Amino acid sequence: MPLQSPLFVDDARLNACLVQDSAHVTQGSSGPHVAKIQLALLMIDGLAIDPAEIDAESYGASTASAVLAFKTARSILGPGQVTPDDIVGKRTVAALDAELLTKQSALDGIPQDYCGNENEAIA
Repeated sequence: MPLQSPLFVDDARLNACLVQDSAHVTQGSSGPHVAKIQLALLMIDGLAIDPAEIDAESYGASTASAVLAFKTARSILGPGQVTPDDIVGKRTVAALDAELLTKQSALDGIPQDYCGNENEAIA
């Protein structure tokens, strides 16, 4: 099943990651797909990523640490693994997508004017 979250759905590179081991995202990767992974990690867990890596859309050390923290918290392991790694592969991109989809569904249920008008007095 292809990725479904609004952030990932149309990204061919991330959809390839979902089905091909050769498309795993690792340190040294760069591009818009890396920026989407970084944004997902920020949105889901608020994980810290070096602003320079974000600006460069680069999968560097801080992105790798954030991926590792995400995977560790969820015990995401590949075949034969006993500890998580910092690679975004099939299971990781699927988990990110599922959590993004859940967050989006939760947001869809909140009225757009939920917070009210900032100019209104608080009663």
